[in-house]
Amino acid sequence: MPATDTVSDRARQIVDEFSLFDDWMSRYEYLIELGDDIPLLDEDEKTEDNYIHGCQSDVWIQSELDDQDPVLHFRGDSNAKITKGLAALIIRVLDEQPPDAVANADFDFLDDIGLHDHLSSQRNNGLKAMIETVQERARRFRN
Repeated sequence: MPATDTVSDRARQIVDEFSLFDDWMSRYEYLIELGDDIPLLDEDEKTEDNYIHGCQSDVWIQSELDDQDPVLHFRGDSNAKITKGLAALIIRVLDEQPPDAVANADFDFLDDIGLHDHLSSQRNNGLKAMIETVQERARRFRN
């Protein structure tokens, strides 16, 4: 994905991709595929600092600031396929974006694809925790 794509550009791409599927079983399968493609963490990177609290499943998302080009890089992992796919959506939208863009990112695209309506309350809470955590980290990087 080109680094020049904005958060909004990437969100729009995801909405377009999900619109290609007629049913939610196919969308879940695609979400799982996205999770299979994210840059993973090594076992020794699955630390408390990278752990996302508030998720039913175990999920880790690492955030790093690139000093050369002040953008954030994300990698993640989860022990649950759907949760890993949710992390992949967040990473795909936010990776290689400046801290301000990450901290202020709008996640309305999740409603546009109908995701909130098709996740359990526990998964929605976990998704919210992932978003809040990476945005809070971005706020710390920009200071």
